[in-house]
Amino acid sequence: MTHSAGLCYLHWVFMRSAPSLQAIRPANILLVDDNAHGLVARRNVLEALGYQVVSASCASEALQLTAERGFDLIVTDYRMPAMDGVALIAELRERKFVNPIILLSGFLTHLGLTEESTGADLLIQKCAHETDYLIRGVKKLLSAPVRKKPVGSQTRLKAKTKKASSDS
Repeated sequence: MTHSAGLCYLHWVFMRSAPSLQAIRPANILLVDDNAHGLVARRNVLEALGYQVVSASCASEALQLTAERGFDLIVTDYRMPAMDGVALIAELRERKFVNPIILLSGFLTHLGLTEESTGADLLIQKCAHETDYLIRGVKKLLSAPVRKKPVGSQTRLKAKTKKASSDS
């Protein structure tokens, strides 16, 4: 069974057995992957759950789309030509993208990637259970309050807190 066929089969299984995985609220998700089959399979799964999904086949296209539109969550592959997923995440964070980002890779353990080292909110290993992890991760991240703030906001908040405590 091919990777995309496996994703479609897992999607069918989850849609029939887990209606609670349906989107709580509509959300705009950007999928980034140079593998067209992976994009289509993940897009089908997320759209079936009620999310609005836009696809990008490379990091530069993703950066252009994020400059033009708002996304509630981004799912990106790690290995892509020109700019990998970690570099894309770094650029998005530099541009003050504060919403959750999921990084997918078949090499997470081999490369020693972590949320801290990548800037991602969640890492998902590509495997037979990837669809389950993706669905649950998307739902969890979209229901949680935004945690990451741009560096400038954190600095201003600390300065206000310090000034308020010194004025007391």
